[in-house]
Amino acid sequence: MNAPTNISAQTQNRKADHIRICLEEDVQCDQITNGLERYRFTHSCLPELNHNEIDISTTFLGKNLDAPLLISSMTGGTEQAAIINQRLAQVAQHYKIAMGVGSQRVAVEKPQVADTFAVRKYAPDVLLFANLGAVQLNYKYGLDECLRVVDILEADALILHINPLQECIQPKGDTNFRGLLDKISILCSKLPVPVIAKEVGNGISAAIANKLIAAGVAAIDVAGAGGTSWAKVESERAESPLQRRLGRTFADWGLPTAECITTIRAIAPDVPLIASGGLRHGLDVATAIALGADIAGLAMPFLQAAATSETAVAELAEVLIAEITTVLFCTGNATLYQLKHSGSLQRIE
Repeated sequence: MNAPTNISAQTQNRKADHIRICLEEDVQCDQITNGLERYRFTHSCLPELNHNEIDISTTFLGKNLDAPLLISSMTGGTEQAAIINQRLAQVAQHYKIAMGVGSQRVAVEKPQVADTFAVRKYAPDVLLFANLGAVQLNYKYGLDECLRVVDILEADALILHINPLQECIQPKGDTNFRGLLDKISILCSKLPVPVIAKEVGNGISAAIANKLIAAGVAAIDVAGAGGTSWAKVESERAESPLQRRLGRTFADWGLPTAECITTIRAIAPDVPLIASGGLRHGLDVATAIALGADIAGLAMPFLQAAATSETAVAELAEVLIAEITTVLFCTGNATLYQLKHSGSLQRIE
């Protein structure tokens, strides 16, 4: 009887550790970048536009967004996480942008913390994503657990995060990834909401994206390298010199975000695509969209703001929207569709 309690306590402690480490330690990639700096927009000094008429709204998975922004999956399961999620959800509602929560495994193991994820009451109109680790499908999780986390959030879709490197490094990681694709395929066919496949900062290649799409995944979140290194995060939590060494060795492992976007788009021109991984401002968002993404996710900037106040989160959203709008104005594009098809983004050789 004690085993589930012990597991849930470990999961809850891990959640608290992740927030603390991300806010207090240097866990950004050192050498690899998101690759977006290799591109530059052609400036238009005569845009022939009224700035007030620029429209950055879009749709994703059938739901309208006022801006192409996703508050990426971060946290839940602790008192601090509940405050962070409430602040994020209230701002997401105000600006009509999408939001994901952190892995809800802790809510399955410890139902009394489910309310730390239950943000629908603060964000009744927002595109909301539930979240579980795909590898848990090999550890006695199935349709029932996935339905439970979707119900907790009243979610529009379920993110399955795929994190082999993180599981290799973190204490007591779950590393049996054998046969997962077939289980993902079965889940996609039975779950009443779309499934989104997401990495956690090491990127999804075109080859793997193709397999996931064939399995029935409705959207891809590339979550490329160049931002927070979860290898470094887990090295801060290491319980042995081996884990610490692994985290440092693989601190810069992965595929840059820009490369993931372009290669996936080349083989899957129509799949709904989220760009995340090291995006830090609206210029990054606009660049990712011009490369082929539909919306863009940011985690660390929103986490830092939410740890301060709801006002700080709102101010960040305002800045991001202003930055995206400025890119459109200064490239002579009135909409995101026009930006994607304008040819105004050039690779710097």
